[in-house]
Amino acid sequence: MKMLAELFTMAPGNKDHQVATRCAIGVFVPLITLVLLDRLDLAVFASFGAFAGIYGRNQPHSARFLLQLRAGSLMLLVMLLAALTARAGVAFAVPAADMVWLQVLATTLVAGGCSLIVAWWRLRPAGSLFHIFAFAAIASIPNQPPLWQGMLEAGLTVAFSLLIGMSSRVVRRRRTPWVWPHPLPLTRAEKRAALLESIGYIVAAGLAGTLATLAGERLGFGHNYWAMVAAVVPLVGHSTRHRVRRGVQRIVGTAVGLVLLAGVLLLQPAPWQTVLVIAACQFGAEMFIARQYVLAQIFVTPLALISTLLVVPASPGILLRDRILETLIGAAVGIAIVLAPTVWRRLRAPQPPQAARSPHPS
Repeated sequence: MKMLAELFTMAPGNKDHQVATRCAIGVFVPLITLVLLDRLDLAVFASFGAFAGIYGRNQPHSARFLLQLRAGSLMLLVMLLAALTARAGVAFAVPAADMVWLQVLATTLVAGGCSLIVAWWRLRPAGSLFHIFAFAAIASIPNQPPLWQGMLEAGLTVAFSLLIGMSSRVVRRRRTPWVWPHPLPLTRAEKRAALLESIGYIVAAGLAGTLATLAGERLGFGHNYWAMVAAVVPLVGHSTRHRVRRGVQRIVGTAVGLVLLAGVLLLQPAPWQTVLVIAACQFGAEMFIARQYVLAQIFVTPLALISTLLVVPASPGILLRDRILETLIGAAVGIAIVLAPTVWRRLRAPQPPQAARSPHPS
């Protein structure tokens, strides 16, 4: 009952509208530019490049710049590796069925590696959820744009996000002292925790991707990386209860978000209107992501799927079906992995001796 009540609990705000506005502008301007240039094939590179703007939410300008620079650089590397992976499959004539498994393996490695780098750099949000999403989405695009054009668009979007992050410095009273930060190195305990977390990401992403791929082959649905993304959601948190709650909230938020998405798709928006919807969803997601995860997921769900439709058109019904099925698989895997250590400890714990039974009276 307490977990159910928390689905409707709103944490206090902390200048969330400022962060949300920056992120919305950071994705809207690059995407509307691509619409005007009729280059929507580059939209996915712009969408993921704009993720640099979500880091360093309320940090002083110098610290925010460093965090966003690191986050943007890591995202650029992930997108480059994803584009090269897609091209490798074509260059070596890898069969489509084998390519799916190659993408699962590569995405799993990205999940673990990026989780470790994010922890090492003390980036927030923690974990490699965005990197899993970016890598798998780009690697699965069948018709890749020219590599230099995609990376140029991604680099320009990252640079624009850094500029937006520093934009408040034009107002003198909003400026913070520019002191180049020197992040503290991780302690031995933090390094161990980061390594264990990285292993958890590998197990969660790999298992979810495997199950989703096997189920998809038998039941006829795709987008297995959505299961991999959903599987790592419960891994973020300071307690088992909090992590399980995030997994449940992911499912609930996705289900409601699909209803919102269905309404948007029924309107059959033009590309420029779709970009407006993406910007609005980005605003809503960042407005509530730190306060109410279910509400944030309601905006994240159409944001992710509409961004996909810009690049790879598909049947809306198929996308809606795949999203909820993949989310159920991934969230179930993530929750199971979170609960596994607790269950194991209880099974290994010594059982108290049973009280001797008193003999029956004769």
